[in-house]
Amino acid sequence: MDIQAIIYLKQNDPILAKVIELVGTDSLELAYYQENLDLLTALSQAIIFQQISTKVATKIFQRFILLYQQADRQLTAKAILETPEDVLRSVGLSRQKITYLKDLALKIEQGLPTLAELTLMEDAEVIASLTQVKGIGKWTAQMFLIFHLHRPDVLPVNDLGIQSAIAKLYNLNTLPDPKTIEKLAQKWQPYRSLACRYLWRSLAI
Repeated sequence: MDIQAIIYLKQNDPILAKVIELVGTDSLELAYYQENLDLLTALSQAIIFQQISTKVATKIFQRFILLYQQADRQLTAKAILETPEDVLRSVGLSRQKITYLKDLALKIEQGLPTLAELTLMEDAEVIASLTQVKGIGKWTAQMFLIFHLHRPDVLPVNDLGIQSAIAKLYNLNTLPDPKTIEKLAQKWQPYRSLACRYLWRSLAI
């Protein structure tokens, strides 16, 4: 945990300071979202978690991973491409997400930057590279930046959890729009990723 970043956030935002005191500094990982995965697994997880509840997404993701473990195979791009659609449907994946996963596998086979290569890129370059894949938009790329590349200053303004947390903590009558979030988040720079982790955790307190 970056103590300097925590001190900075507490000094710059009294409301967030109260959240930090309540949540603590031991662990800010989200229980349902695995971090430090390889590129293919991380992006597969991000696709599977889109637009459904975390509870359902977690079950589908576990079944998806188990699909390859049971077959005594590793989860690889080639393995996904070779998996019939009906098999992928059997673990709960929609046809749209199957299309996305197949395209992800194809892009990796065709030379999508590796995790090591992405690590050396600027945030905007990472987003530009990942959004070449069908089903991976800016939000998904931002989640990858925060949870897998551990970039310190990412602000996913379209994340519903962030919007809900800000509305709750800052007593807003409606969910804030992106411009409102960006303005509020100026006081968190250059540690907006850490601030977002606290906002997500605040929803459970």
